Amino acid sequence: MPTRIGELLVESGKLDAKELERAMRLQRETGEPLGNLLVQLGFVSERDLASSVGQALGLPAADADRLRQPADCVARLSSEFMKRYQVLPVGEGDAVVEVAMADPTDSDTLQALELALGKRVQPLIATGGEIQSALQAVLGATAEGMAVESVGLVPAAAADLDDIDQLRDMASEAPVIRTVNQLIARALEIRSSDIHIEPFDGNLVVRFRVDGVLRMVDAPPAASAAAVVSRIKVMSNLNIAERRLPQDGRIKMRVEGREVDMRISTVPTLHGESVVIRLLDQGGGRLDFPQLGFDEHTRRAFERLLDRPQGIILVTGPTGSGKTTTLYAALDRLNTPEKKILTVEDPVEYQIRGVNQIQVRPNIDLTFANALRSILRQDPDVIMIGEMRDTETARIAVQAALTGHKVLSTLHTNDAPSSVTRLLDMQVEDYLLTSTVDGILAQRLVRRLCPHCRQAYRPEPRWLREAGLGVLAGSTEIDLYKPVGCPQCEQTGYWGRTTILELLVMSDAVRRVILEQRNADAIRQVALAEGMIPMRIDGYKKAVSGSTTVEEVERVTQAADDALV
Repeated sequence: MPTRIGELLVESGKLDAKELERAMRLQRETGEPLGNLLVQLGFVSERDLASSVGQALGLPAADADRLRQPADCVARLSSEFMKRYQVLPVGEGDAVVEVAMADPTDSDTLQALELALGKRVQPLIATGGEIQSALQAVLGATAEGMAVESVGLVPAAAADLDDIDQLRDMASEAPVIRTVNQLIARALEIRSSDIHIEPFDGNLVVRFRVDGVLRMVDAPPAASAAAVVSRIKVMSNLNIAERRLPQDGRIKMRVEGREVDMRISTVPTLHGESVVIRLLDQGGGRLDFPQLGFDEHTRRAFERLLDRPQGIILVTGPTGSGKTTTLYAALDRLNTPEKKILTVEDPVEYQIRGVNQIQVRPNIDLTFANALRSILRQDPDVIMIGEMRDTETARIAVQAALTGHKVLSTLHTNDAPSSVTRLLDMQVEDYLLTSTVDGILAQRLVRRLCPHCRQAYRPEPRWLREAGLGVLAGSTEIDLYKPVGCPQCEQTGYWGRTTILELLVMSDAVRRVILEQRNADAIRQVALAEGMIPMRIDGYKKAVSGSTTVEEVERVTQAADDALV
């Protein structure tokens, strides 16, 4: 019976009974297969669905090779039927046809298959995504589950896109909903941080940002662009009738069992609206400094700064260098029942239990500076400021530190010593700066080598000297590593990212240089003499350990001062 798949998932602990009840109610309204709805609603992942059903029923899985070579009897089934019910014949004998199915408990579909094929059906287990991909290859459609079915869609030239009701109807059709859900699920599966949907003349381009680098993926047909964008705007409560102005929104939903927060940005372009979706996975585990890439020396020094009851700690770097993630890890360490923590952010990226987080809203004059003035009356122990953007915010932060508060914030500069110059440019007096700033952490993100396929090689000593690694090699030979590519890393050679960083501690010697009004180079020389490890050297150490490559370190530090080496 059709509900059996839900019962199996509840029995195996993969699904909550209330979630099953909600999906069954929706199934009665839409007629969609229950397995499809459970995945689309984000209650279970396709992989959990397939493995639970396969184990419970003792059914074998259909491997990728068989899915790529369907049986000849596939011609006797309509493409609409196979897509809707996620079935694909993969083997045929005299009396039996083996059919890959996402839901082999659906007796109605089994009976329909036996009637159409004239033979007994032996189900094999496969995920809906695997079957859809195989069907698209067989039927000549777009790969990777990205295609929008033609039902209800017309080319942009023929559609009256000024008809808002039509746009809304298109955005509510099952094929469009499925396309957007598959797009998001695929992006999460390969650990994307952003989805870029970009219309051009005659085609639609979709790119995922994975480990900081954009990667082209197969896109829906250009004719579906308006429907896909409208669906995203409906999900994020944006005005689908407004296509002349940029809009910002937010979506919170469960995708394959994970809570995901998405920030949406739309801008009008020459050929339509361009959409960027920032994916914030709320299901991630607790952050700690070694996990972020802190070595033992830097971790201990940074934690000593955090343990001080007052003072300012700054994390600096360009956009996308992981500053906010580092601050969240710091807040996680400071977050105890004895401390009241308040944050002012734009936007609030992750919600932290026990921390009072304030979203900046400039349209109602809730700026960083105005919010800071108010929260100082809330008796906080720790204050986190998303970014020091202006003189007023910097001065209030300094006053907060002087009155006994712990202040964490970010700044946009190339390295740690340059942050001092930046604060002086923001008209923070040098004597206040040296009295309140405890330390400045500068960082970048580099791609981490895939541990399954990285390959060691021994570079020439001359190359080591020219590259600046001679200081690490000394008189001994060292091995470096290069990316190769394998199925685990999708042939990229990299898997995830790690941090390279430098920590400037505000010592008496550094304070003297600042009060003497000397430049950032002088500050750097004093900090190096006192044991600061330059960012590039920290990166080289990670390259030698096999975490990343020298090329990655050079790529992200090329704007840094050559004095680093």
